Amino acid sequence: MERSTWGTRAGFIMAAVGSAVGLGNIWRFPYVAYENGGGAFFIPYLFALLTAGIPILILEFTIGHRYRGSAPLSFFRMSGKKAEWLGWWAMFVSFVISVYYAVIIAWAMRYTLFSFNQAWGEDTEGFLFSDFLQLTVSPGETGGIVWGIFIPLVVVWAITLGILLAGVKKGIELANRIFIPTLVLIFIVIVIRAVTLDGAAMGLEAFFKPNFDAIMDPTVWVAAYGHIFFSLSVAFAIMITYSSYLPKKSDITNNAFITGFANSSFELLAGIGVFAVLGFMAAQSGVEVADVASAGVGLAFVVFPAIINEFPGFNGLFGFLFFLSLTLAGLTSLMSITETYVAGFTEKFGISRRKAVAIGGGLAALISILFATQGGLFFLDIADYYINQFGVAAVGLVEVVMVVWILRKAGALQDHANEISDIRLGGWWKFSLGVITPIVLGYMMFGLLRLNIFQQFETDTGNYEGYSNMFTLFGGVAVAAGALIFGILFSLGKWHKNYRYYDEHSEHPAKEKE
Repeated sequence: MERSTWGTRAGFIMAAVGSAVGLGNIWRFPYVAYENGGGAFFIPYLFALLTAGIPILILEFTIGHRYRGSAPLSFFRMSGKKAEWLGWWAMFVSFVISVYYAVIIAWAMRYTLFSFNQAWGEDTEGFLFSDFLQLTVSPGETGGIVWGIFIPLVVVWAITLGILLAGVKKGIELANRIFIPTLVLIFIVIVIRAVTLDGAAMGLEAFFKPNFDAIMDPTVWVAAYGHIFFSLSVAFAIMITYSSYLPKKSDITNNAFITGFANSSFELLAGIGVFAVLGFMAAQSGVEVADVASAGVGLAFVVFPAIINEFPGFNGLFGFLFFLSLTLAGLTSLMSITETYVAGFTEKFGISRRKAVAIGGGLAALISILFATQGGLFFLDIADYYINQFGVAAVGLVEVVMVVWILRKAGALQDHANEISDIRLGGWWKFSLGVITPIVLGYMMFGLLRLNIFQQFETDTGNYEGYSNMFTLFGGVAVAAGALIFGILFSLGKWHKNYRYYDEHSEHPAKEKE
């Protein structure tokens, strides 16, 4: 079978960076850094990038390039059925994430339009939860469809699936060549404007001022590793899929370093922009930066609109650029997440790309309507928590342990990467993958399991966000467990004849037997 390929190396790097740069870079990283030692956080952050982030990126780039398939096919070709389920597990984790991620992009798209006349008014919190999301039901209840979210959600899926229908080179690569430079340019404009605001220096001091005592706190190091892990799109099946489209002669290691540092550079840029603006907000309100600093949905859709209201001029333009940047960052990530199961279904069942996009993308779009209901925010919140902590993090832990310790493939993958890369891998790579990453991720997973099983959250129910046992079980635990169960079930079926055979020892490792 003729396999799609990237048109250029730059096209692949932009697509990989586009996948890594998402909403979390803008609304999560600045607050994580601020909360965990400010400027001092960059020490564990850089250490985590070099001992976990980039080593896992290299691992996934090499797996995809060597075995020439989506995550399920690559693991199947690596070690047959005993490894295939891991690829499907990662792929179904991506499927779940795509379903609710699209809705957040729809919010950003709508807020881009709201920016022109600051339609959110003075009470930005009340507007978000009461007027926009219409959150009038209890957790576990859906209520009716919120048409103001449903319509942009349809647009988000139309754009994403339209790009994927066009293929790897003319769809994903072309879109990222447009979206990523535009995103960077927009954010540079935002940062330039932000740092010239009154109070910006106060915000930047809060962001960069180092608290070196924090480095001695193990939770700060866990936060650094956790953020790097979620930020780089590893263990989503994405990077394996994307690297499978690389030409035979591709510098794997160099590409991983460029992708990793480009993602971190954008995070730093986002941190400067966000905290400069938060400093302005604190100065306007006569409070400390700590009183206005937040992360996630609250930062993007409550705090930022309130800040935009206070702008000395060009409020609408700044708001438009900020929410457009969220929309673009979200779309580049969503198309990469969706491509994982489009590729997986195409190869497993031998169907055309068009059918895989229609079936996989269509099903995801239909399920995402749940999150466009009045109770959608609750479903989104609990699914996001459980699929990230017990989906992405768990897949990452199992992946490195399986490849390095159980299947013993690290040596072969290292040889493959070294044959085609300028930067040669040595003991650092194996030690990072085989020792550091499993220990840190294992420690994280142990803490998360203890926190959730023994209901140790500081809430009325002891559950995450104080949700009921029933809603936690069916809205969160079942979703995370479902990704694993579906992964195992899909691995039981046979591969289509066009993809079943593979000669690992042929002159062209990626070539399939007809």
